[in-house]
Amino acid sequence: MLEYPIRFGGMDLFARTTIIKLNNGELIIHDPCRIDDSIKKEIDSLGVVKFIIAPGNYHHLFVTDFQEKYPNAETFLCPGLEKKRPDVKFDWILGAKPDPRWEGVLEQSLIQGTRYIWEVAFLHIPSKTLILVDLLENIGDDYRHKAGLLLQFWWKYIFRMWNNPKAAPEYQMGWGEKNIVKIGLNKILSWDAERVILAHGENIENNVNNILRTAWKRVLNA
Repeated sequence: MLEYPIRFGGMDLFARTTIIKLNNGELIIHDPCRIDDSIKKEIDSLGVVKFIIAPGNYHHLFVTDFQEKYPNAETFLCPGLEKKRPDVKFDWILGAKPDPRWEGVLEQSLIQGTRYIWEVAFLHIPSKTLILVDLLENIGDDYRHKAGLLLQFWWKYIFRMWNNPKAAPEYQMGWGEKNIVKIGLNKILSWDAERVILAHGENIENNVNNILRTAWKRVLNA
């Protein structure tokens, strides 16, 4: 995993790139970060980058950076990004089922029907690790990065997300067609993951499904 700084809505945040190694040694780059020669050397020591994945509508900033470094890698976009970022060349659009080349290592669920944001959630099957970008954020007193006043204000007083893992504000502002959203969320819950790697905030190491059900209760109980 690689953490990288971003600025969004005037707030300084961190996001997280996850590197997944397939059984044949090929690598998947999930949620690409800004890449320099040092990071490339670190990645290359792990294997050959075969796939670049932009898993959410707000997780696409550095896809082209990775494409420049790894021109032979295939790029997969979350649905909707092909319209939001028409400048980004891609090979495939992610769906609700895994690509045959990573089937058995990764499972996936497409979260669609929401008003402002879509994403594709992944489960790393061997380790039972759920990989999310915006479906869950976990920022609070144990946040390892210094949280600015603006971030604290919005997370504590507006969205009530400080020390309280929830979906990103863009989800909370518009869950949309809840019956459709539920299909994807229930699929994630059926995986019974044992830990969660998050793009924003501290990873979750236990009690995963209870935390998810609480975070998504507005949809699941609708």
